[in-house]
Amino acid sequence: MDVAGLSIKDIKRGLENKAFSDEELVGSYLDRIKKYDHKIKAFITVCGDEAISMAQSVDRKIAKGEKLGPMEGIPVGLKDNMCTKGVRTTCGSKMLSDFVPPYDSSIAKKLKDQGAVIMGKLNMDEFAMGSSNENSAFFATRNPWDTERVPGGSSGGSAAAASAGFAAVT
Repeated sequence: MDVAGLSIKDIKRGLENKAFSDEELVGSYLDRIKKYDHKIKAFITVCGDEAISMAQSVDRKIAKGEKLGPMEGIPVGLKDNMCTKGVRTTCGSKMLSDFVPPYDSSIAKKLKDQGAVIMGKLNMDEFAMGSSNENSAFFATRNPWDTERVPGGSSGGSAAAASAGFAAVT
């Protein structure tokens, strides 16, 4: 399944019409990440198993005929300065390389409450202090359209992931 360029509206329509399952959709995004992110380096942490589990939950709701919420089943990538309970959150810093928060940030909680599927945590300039996304303590993120260039901004991982089709929303 080609997920690059799918809009939220396309995804919602496809899920509601059972053109594809959310597990199939999320699996296709994960395949795309696996195939291309080694060159782009948008993700610090990919939440593959967790994302599949969230997608299966959405599919169970669809099978029961339950109405989907506005973000239900939508694959989302989060900048790595948004705390996610049980998922490593580094802020692009080696100092926090092993930090696993015991709570969700407000945005992570709201997205999860609405049924969004968290694909993983996106690279960023360390503590958002930079403008090129070359200042992550882990690796520089590359522009998916020209890997000799940077995506720019302290949210370069988010920009690169959205542009490369690694998540519907970042």
